[in-house]
Order: sequence, then C-alpha cells, then structure tokens
Amino acid sequence: MKRCLVDFENIDWIEVAKGARCKVYNDGNRQVRLLEFSDGYVDENWCHKGDIGYVIDGSFTVDYDGEIENYNIGDVVFIKSGEEEKHKISMQK
Repeated sequence: MKRCLVDFENIDWIEVAKGARCKVYNDGNRQVRLLEFSDGYVDENWCHKGDIGYVIDGSFTVDYDGEIENYNIGDVVFIKSGEEEKHKISMQK
C-alpha cells in the first residue's frame, strides 16, 4: 500500500442505517469515510456534527432546518458543527 493511500477496496462495508452504509479509515486522530446511500434514503434524526464531503456519484439533498440544498457529482460539501447547522440528508429517487 502506498504510504498515504486509503485503500477502500480492502475495507469492509458497515451498515449505519437502513439504506446507508460506509467504509471507515481511522488513523487514531482522524477518519475518512466512504458513504453510500440507497435511493429514497432519508435521515431519521438531525445531525449536529460537522461534515466535509465530495460527491463522487449521484446527487443528494440536505435539509438545513427547512432550507433545502441539492448537491451533485463534483460538489464539495462543508457543513459546520453545531445546533445552528443541524441537517438531514435525503437521496433523490
């Protein structure tokens, strides 16, 4: 393995919710996840954690407490932590 390469091919999928799974690489202090959502997936709970992501394939919607934004292939998403940034993800069918 290359020194700084995260080899997701050799990391198992973990189901995190119905319709959502991920692969996680953790070096102790930081982690990176490869997330996959099924069509029709909707977060059940509000998330208050910060997230940074890059859309590899497909598209999804984020509900920022009533303000809806769509993200597509090639978009970079940067969500800050906190109550004022609470959000839910949903997958477009």
